[in-house]
Amino acid sequence: MGIAMSTSTSDVPSAPATHADGPANPARPVVRGISSMATRALLAELCAACARETGLQAHIEAVGGVDAAKRVAAGESFDVVVLASDAIDKLIAAGHLRAGSRVDLVRSPVAVAVRAGAPVPRIDSEAALREAVLAAPSLSVSTGPSGTFVLQLFERWGLADTLKPRLVQAPPGVPVGTLVARGEVALGFQQLSELLPLPGITLLGTLPPACETITTFSAAPGLHTAQGAAVQALLAYLNSPAAADVKRRHGMTPA
Repeated sequence: MGIAMSTSTSDVPSAPATHADGPANPARPVVRGISSMATRALLAELCAACARETGLQAHIEAVGGVDAAKRVAAGESFDVVVLASDAIDKLIAAGHLRAGSRVDLVRSPVAVAVRAGAPVPRIDSEAALREAVLAAPSLSVSTGPSGTFVLQLFERWGLADTLKPRLVQAPPGVPVGTLVARGEVALGFQQLSELLPLPGITLLGTLPPACETITTFSAAPGLHTAQGAAVQALLAYLNSPAAADVKRRHGMTPA
């Protein structure tokens, strides 16, 4: 826990929907994939490094996790899919991804943010976090696993009805931190990896131990991919020792 970075820009552009490496190498296959926004920046950096070091090209589209899962379930073809592990398991069970193919990549904590320059509440204990939530005139959570957990936490506290009128759920693909930075909400909860790169916010830290949650993000090959060997090579790189420091820098830990 502890305070992370604070910046002063109050209006934040939406995060780009895609990330890619450099020019494609026609001698090597190109892996096409889809991921949730939580791993967007991490995969952008690691895929670019993989291309430089091995020549393997990967183009991973980043969208809201709910939308990504819907597209895969609707039959859209991808070589690889990177989502929260429970979403990957559901897609495997439904026959959209290869059975027995899940590879865990990172573990990601949930963090809390306020607008840059706003008063900084304590969140170092469950009681302090609950007090900060009650004092906030507005709050935001995502449609992803972090939002699901936080809403369950509010239920456990018996505050779901009290907080409902001031709760804003960010649309899929829209970082909660952008709503915080623009002053649209006072307190925001999301994966640390999604809050870290955003200007205009002050990170309060991750959830305290008594109400901590960790999301595992995993990958699996598409059911009909013709790039099986290339996907396996990419996943091996993403879980290589060289990738560990990059994962930590993006607010995650190796799975």
